[in-house]
Amino acid sequence: MEYIKLSNGVEMPTLGYGVFLVSPDECERCVSDALSVGYRLIDTAQAYANEEGVGNAWRKSAIKREDLFIVTKVWISNAGEEKAAKSIDESLRKLQTEYIDLLLIHQAYGDVFGSWRAMEKAYRDGKVRAIGVSNFQAGRFFDFAHYVDVKPMVNQLQCNALIQQTGIEPLLDEFGTKMMAWGPLGGQGVDGIVNSEELATIGAKYHKSAAQVALRWLTQRGIVAIPKSSHKDRMAQNFDIFDFALTADEMAQISKLNQHDTGTINFGDPQFVKYLIENYG
Repeated sequence: MEYIKLSNGVEMPTLGYGVFLVSPDECERCVSDALSVGYRLIDTAQAYANEEGVGNAWRKSAIKREDLFIVTKVWISNAGEEKAAKSIDESLRKLQTEYIDLLLIHQAYGDVFGSWRAMEKAYRDGKVRAIGVSNFQAGRFFDFAHYVDVKPMVNQLQCNALIQQTGIEPLLDEFGTKMMAWGPLGGQGVDGIVNSEELATIGAKYHKSAAQVALRWLTQRGIVAIPKSSHKDRMAQNFDIFDFALTADEMAQISKLNQHDTGTINFGDPQFVKYLIENYG
């Protein structure tokens, strides 16, 4: 496993297992399989309704808590200082842990500054080792990061070989913020990565699949990737990316595949914001 160092010195694995859209009934089994494969970073969220499965899985494993990196996120309905603080304690209970390794604001709506104050306090109190945001696009990210005391250590964004998020990188660097990629093999209207001839051709040199090349490309950029699969053999394949390194020419070749850059979801679209707030706020 390879690691990145966050702005506060916390080391974070560059590859993890995500449980978005993993049902509560399946989550414990999937996370148990992922842990047995070798994953030590698990990414969940309050909105996924499967934090309990993550907690049950790691508790039943023989893995020490300090060897795990657990990520969860504060949802819109829990926005605001008081509600966010209560939700953090509830997430700790569901995850069966005394601390969360990385806590993110899930969406850039609602009282995010109030939520952040609660997160800063949890950080100071030792309930959280690192704090950050998710789905904060460039303008929103700058506005937020400029005004808060503790700068976001991570911004989780849709990022992969076809959605490369190069435009926001200078802003993230300005605040010492690392990028974490959801949908590292596609997701939300993105298709073609696992069947990419370009990626497959590069992978043939290393006896790797297109998906493995796509994940390796992210980790070599210093971006944390969290692929999801409910199949143990696919989990193992996604995890098997640290025995080769892409050349500078290959990295540049993949960079030419960029299609969307900022993602397939316009998080600033008023109709999208209205939908989220009216249905989940």
